[in-house]
Amino acid sequence: MTDRTLTTLYRNGRVFTADADPEATWATAFAVTGETIDWVGADDAAPAADRTVDLQGRLVLPGITDAHTHLLMMGAALGQVYVTDARDLDGILRLLVEAREAQPDATVLRGRGWLFDAVPGGAPTAAMIDAVIADIPVYLDANDYHSCWVNTAALAELGITRDTPDPIGGEIVRDADGEPTGLLLETAATQYAWAQRDEATTDADRDEHVERTIDAYLATGVAGVVDMAFDEFGLAALKRAQERRGGELPLRVAAHWLITNTGDDAANLAQVERAAKLAAEPATPWLRVVGIKLILDGVIDACTAAMRQPYADGSNADPIWPLERLAPVVAAADAAGLQIAQHAIGDYASQLALDALEQAVAVNGDRPRRHRIEHLEYAAPGTAERMARLGVTASMQPVHSDPAIFENWAEMLGDDRVDRAFPWPEYEDAGALLAFSTDSPTAPHQALANLYVASTRASALDPTVPAVHPQYALPLERAVAHATRDAAASVGDGDWRGRIAPGYAADLAVLDADVFAEGASSLLRARVIETIVAGRTVYAA
Repeated sequence: MTDRTLTTLYRNGRVFTADADPEATWATAFAVTGETIDWVGADDAAPAADRTVDLQGRLVLPGITDAHTHLLMMGAALGQVYVTDARDLDGILRLLVEAREAQPDATVLRGRGWLFDAVPGGAPTAAMIDAVIADIPVYLDANDYHSCWVNTAALAELGITRDTPDPIGGEIVRDADGEPTGLLLETAATQYAWAQRDEATTDADRDEHVERTIDAYLATGVAGVVDMAFDEFGLAALKRAQERRGGELPLRVAAHWLITNTGDDAANLAQVERAAKLAAEPATPWLRVVGIKLILDGVIDACTAAMRQPYADGSNADPIWPLERLAPVVAAADAAGLQIAQHAIGDYASQLALDALEQAVAVNGDRPRRHRIEHLEYAAPGTAERMARLGVTASMQPVHSDPAIFENWAEMLGDDRVDRAFPWPEYEDAGALLAFSTDSPTAPHQALANLYVASTRASALDPTVPAVHPQYALPLERAVAHATRDAAASVGDGDWRGRIAPGYAADLAVLDADVFAEGASSLLRARVIETIVAGRTVYAA
């Protein structure tokens, strides 16, 4: 346990406090007593301390909060075949063959990260995988985790035939003869491929996934996360991780309980009741359920995001949650005091999200609330202003705009909507709270790479790719504030963590490079050398 009586002075540093007051943005020293920062200022004004740490001029940031992530999925993904770097079908298949040769006794092969424009016609089929691996099931999650590409053996394992119905909000893609092709979109992926994965995964597997995720995050300066698809598996796994450590965790976890649209209001509301019950249980700074998550639509890359106007090919997608199903759930969650996070990538989906929130306000009256919309990759003009009026947080992921994966996104829209992709300054200008995150494992979890994209609109995946929409890049100070101060505030923690200030939690990241002085490109080579959470060093390089 941390000794709450000892004070440690950290001096001779370059300390970015993330304070909104420009006069208090920078310091050179700070003092920590126990788990809390109790003084920030200049070296020559430092108070007496029990011990002193010389930072040797290094940069110190507030501990980063990844405000939208998926903990168990990330831990699993870090152990799977990563195919994002393969930019064509041959490259994907080569990686699969290499993985199969390395695991000759495997009974299933799982991979992740394929891009639609790496597959001929953007239409992956089971036959493509069968050509190299046909003897065991193969499951490949798309880079956005909204589609799953499987081989014939996997279709058989899942029991999917031409007679299998499409679930609400999803599609089993079929050929001209009505036979499944091997591509599962949206809830077809979750209700078939992911359900099979969950059944095949043991508690020991999940414990390994949690530990792998914790280690990865601490090494990148992340002190807190917001899980955006929490379920019974995740809850049990995180509780076990907490028990293994005597009731604490080395990073702070706030979670949103995933609510799925069953098509039945009573069943949907029962899920909200479960979330409310969990949120009402005694909370700790380490693990708590704070709200619910609703996935309103899909993704632009697969043409499954709900848009006001059709895609370039003339198609469009219905929302997974139509307003008549959505509004009762949102109203019930709002009445229960839960924070509501709504995945809305298309402009029609964000319109529905705000319509439902306005109805909840009308039903439940004036009360403290801080709801969120996740992603907002394309939102109609005026959306940011409407969100600001309602006090709704814009939760966005800079890494999703990486130019190396942007071409397919732009091609799917094919018109002037492309010019307003991921326009972060709109939300700042409107006065909405803007929180940054990675949505790992749909994108790399590394916080510094995320900040590189935010501050340049250039590619962290492939630095040779030119920047896209550099007019939307943010000054690095503001980008870091959105990933620290504002990310903590996005789950109601803004008054006690996310800044380096007296009275705030001693959650800190120490870097080996001054990325402010050396320029944005240094974010791609800088490393976190120490992560401190609640005053304790939880990672040291």
